[in-house]
Amino acid sequence: MDYKSAKFKPTDKMGDLINHDYKLLLVMSRFGLSLGFGDKTVEQVCRENGVDAPTFLAVANFIHEGNNLMEANLSQISIPQLMNYLKQAHSYFLDFCLPAIRQKLLAAIDCSIHNEIAFLILRFFDEYATEVRRHMEYEDMNVFTYVAALLDDQRESNYSISVFARRHNQIELKLTELKNIILKYYPEQGNNHLLNAVLFDIFSCEEDLSSHCKIEDFLFVPVVRQLEKKKGII
Repeated sequence: MDYKSAKFKPTDKMGDLINHDYKLLLVMSRFGLSLGFGDKTVEQVCRENGVDAPTFLAVANFIHEGNNLMEANLSQISIPQLMNYLKQAHSYFLDFCLPAIRQKLLAAIDCSIHNEIAFLILRFFDEYATEVRRHMEYEDMNVFTYVAALLDDQRESNYSISVFARRHNQIELKLTELKNIILKYYPEQGNNHLLNAVLFDIFSCEEDLSSHCKIEDFLFVPVVRQLEKKKGII
């Protein structure tokens, strides 16, 4: 892979990446990389943990800089490892991030029977979390299953990655509505440290979800389309 225009390269120290952009801690975790890597380079850490360095760096550079990758670079991405990264991201959102935000919401707002705004906030969040689960479970059960079969030369349906691309929506958008409900309509009641903390988490989750969807749109879909071409499907 050509790293001339990339911010992060295989010879960079892993610690320097994290210090430069703390959001890459989530990328490490989703690739199964743990802390305690000392002064080792990205290439060394990935090799010792069985992670494809070009795939890790494609995601890291994409998150840090946005969609500026050349088409030729896509051929160097490992589809199985990128797909596993996306699955781990789904697990993070569904099993950790969203439940943690809900717990903080319960602690930060007054959910008494007379507080209609608090009830609206919690109901809105629960409906949103259900929508995110439905979105991600569809991908786990349909999209990733299709791609795994394609990799094994076992395509059994008329499904294609274009079907996913057409119906893929930006699931983070409703979090903007939730933020606005809290910011505009929830009355200040004494110390707002808890409420500000949960708002910060919602902002972070929104950004993370947006980045996740863009990785699916601009990395995953194109590499799967390349695979489909090789298999003679498109």
